[in-house]
Amino acid sequence: MLSWEYPPVVVGGLGRHVHALARRLAAQRHEVVLLCRQPAGSDATTHPTGDDIVDGVRVIRVAEDPPHLVFERDLVAWTLGMGHAMVRAGQRLVGDWRPDVVHAHDWLVAHAAVALAELAGVPLVATFHATEAGRHSGWLSQPLNQQVHSVEWWLANRADRLITCSTAMRAEVAALFEVERETITVLHNGIEPHRWRVRPAEMTAARRRHGAEGAPLLLFFGRLEWEKGVQDLIAAMPRIRRSHPGTRLVVAGTGSHADWLADRARRHRIPRAVDFAGHLPDRQLAAVLCAADAVVLPSRYEPFGMVALEAAAAGAPLVASTAGGLGEVVVDGETGLSFAPSDVAGLARAVRAVLDDPVSSRRRAQAAKARLATDFDWGRIAQDTALLYAAAHVVPRETLGRPKIATGNAFGP
Repeated sequence: MLSWEYPPVVVGGLGRHVHALARRLAAQRHEVVLLCRQPAGSDATTHPTGDDIVDGVRVIRVAEDPPHLVFERDLVAWTLGMGHAMVRAGQRLVGDWRPDVVHAHDWLVAHAAVALAELAGVPLVATFHATEAGRHSGWLSQPLNQQVHSVEWWLANRADRLITCSTAMRAEVAALFEVERETITVLHNGIEPHRWRVRPAEMTAARRRHGAEGAPLLLFFGRLEWEKGVQDLIAAMPRIRRSHPGTRLVVAGTGSHADWLADRARRHRIPRAVDFAGHLPDRQLAAVLCAADAVVLPSRYEPFGMVALEAAAAGAPLVASTAGGLGEVVVDGETGLSFAPSDVAGLARAVRAVLDDPVSSRRRAQAAKARLATDFDWGRIAQDTALLYAAAHVVPRETLGRPKIATGNAFGP
């Protein structure tokens, strides 16, 4: 298995997904070897390549090569450097050991995964957690967008089996990369509910720290990027506060849009009503989740929506857009309330409905939590993944040329 993030190096939901899947596969007596990386900006002297057994998984963290490559500035070159280090580590492995399958998680490990699968002569499985076109609403107008998209296209067309985390992502991958929809398997992300249990005292302390006495408390948590739609939630706050005075919003997370979002709060004249809390450790985040009157997920693009599962595990009422996988995770009126992406008025109405009827909100939250044990159990997801591995075989392929890049919107007619 290859992943560009793995705890404690975590950027988003992908790292948590791979971590949970690898550990569950190991617990089911599969031999799992994971190639990942050391922290960005390190080198082989400060962070040498490590080879350890962690929770039953053999984790090989490759050191960065000497060249001065910076993730934020030299993304493709940095990715190729990471892949080069992974290939060298994998080549040493395959000298006296042969995997049954190579599993690539997203485009950043595509080069290494293709090389190692061919070296070992085994099937290549690829999971797409998101797409470049999806992150940019279909526009591939910049050279970097086009480079990333072309690597994704290559991985999708070179892999012997494809996995997506939602039905919406399956349709997206099939359309963008010109592969048959029937060849893509949907395996949802999972959740470990026990991580989100907190003591009542912790919940009370979190409400006291972030909320106003007697007023509603809302929470968003995740990466602060445009596609997460936090700007729409901030825009809805004045409407929500007119019907529910004193409502406060906690925005937990970091990202490139943090300063811009703070400016949006000032423009809407609610800077004191929005608490930009930054990154919260799991324990503190769990306490705020349990304390919130509603967790609001206003994504404009969301391949799956792991945060929705985490909110459900904490028993928090959910308000979410219908973007991508969120529309599958949150069932409107049953496990939460939904609204169309970028619909500020609809977002405000849904939040007010939650705050106006706490009894129904709690009932939906309980239904969402109950669903975790059936539809989003990591043990079952790991079993289904192992079955897919067993069924995979190397598919003879013709030489691939370069993909065409859409001159307009990739999702357009």
